[in-house]
Amino acid sequence: MVLGEVYKGSSIDEVVELLGKYRENAKIIAGGTDIVIALRNEKIAPKALIDISNIEELKSIKDEGEFIKIGAGVTFTQIVESPWFRGNLQGLYKACRLVGSPQIRNKGTIGGNIANGSPAADSIPPLICLDSTITLASKAGGRKVLLEDYYKDKSNYGIKEDELLISIDFKKPTENQVLNFAKLGLRKALAISRISMATFLELDEKGQVKIIKVASGSLGKYPMRELEVEDYLMGKPLHNSVIDEAVKVLQESMDKRLKGRSTLPYKRIAVESMLKESIEEGLKFLDGVRS
Repeated sequence: MVLGEVYKGSSIDEVVELLGKYRENAKIIAGGTDIVIALRNEKIAPKALIDISNIEELKSIKDEGEFIKIGAGVTFTQIVESPWFRGNLQGLYKACRLVGSPQIRNKGTIGGNIANGSPAADSIPPLICLDSTITLASKAGGRKVLLEDYYKDKSNYGIKEDELLISIDFKKPTENQVLNFAKLGLRKALAISRISMATFLELDEKGQVKIIKVASGSLGKYPMRELEVEDYLMGKPLHNSVIDEAVKVLQESMDKRLKGRSTLPYKRIAVESMLKESIEEGLKFLDGVRS
């Protein structure tokens, strides 16, 4: 393993300056759960390795009135241990609790999960359901990108070579809204997520769907909203027969985008339990709020 310069960033401004200097020849390291492996296997050989793990501004979770701001350097363990991610934000708690082993959760960061762009990243479907935005900084200034757009169109919305991911922001759910998450892996937490499903749900006074967002992981090239399922569920009561039909809608959508894939039959079966679990756990929470 051959390294060029190694920098210990002390501030966002310093890191942004270094990224502007080295551009595509620089790599950022925070938790290092993925990049250290890539370095050891000589898959990457950056001229500059920039460590951002000591920048306090990137390591905090902040209450900003209507919004919550998660620094890009916040670890999965911090999210799991934070009181913010219980109750109607339980979906993000569940997703982060199921990331890897305790050692990986202690080191791995939410920003790294996003920057790596894996279609199997556990934390991404819940964040997409929350309409999260990411904040990027460069010498030219800052910009905000909707997380969903970041995955759909990286040529326009991806992180550029001179940009640093600063934070992830989302609006707090109201008390009658709930975010939930379900995952199916080969060995649960120690497996890279094979299939995951997040739902964001609000019912009206008649018990019919007022707001529904469904996002999946590992069912395509990137984590994505399942818009056909959302369209089907809008305005309906979430009876078992309705949820069963929503599963069929999801399976038909998968048939189109995963046509010819060897994993399709397995995934068609697996999504039934994932979607049902995520919706039903959300309904349990909302029933508790009403009672």
